[in-house]
Amino acid sequence: MATFKDMEDSLKSFIIQEQSDAHNIKSVNMAKYNNIKLWMDPTKYIEPHFVVRISISEAVFSLSDCTKVNGGLGYEERFVSKWFGRLGIKDKLNELWNFAEKNKEDK
Repeated sequence: MATFKDMEDSLKSFIIQEQSDAHNIKSVNMAKYNNIKLWMDPTKYIEPHFVVRISISEAVFSLSDCTKVNGGLGYEERFVSKWFGRLGIKDKLNELWNFAEKNKEDK
């Protein structure tokens, strides 16, 4: 099973790769992606979701189709949507949701 750290690293690598293909690579601050955080909180939202924090911005996305539920990441939201559409990402996030859902009673 994937871990949240695995998913954070995957998202970070994806965003950096997408930005490195852009023509404005010199103006991109890659250090801001060093602290990407991804988590889930089944006690706060009933709907399966995942939360992404990049720098000081944070957004909640639905696990069903990656629609934004709350918050905002600015232009980086498009990278999250593209990353979510990659093979296996949704399945790994669903596994993490099932794990988080199962363990919410332990808290």
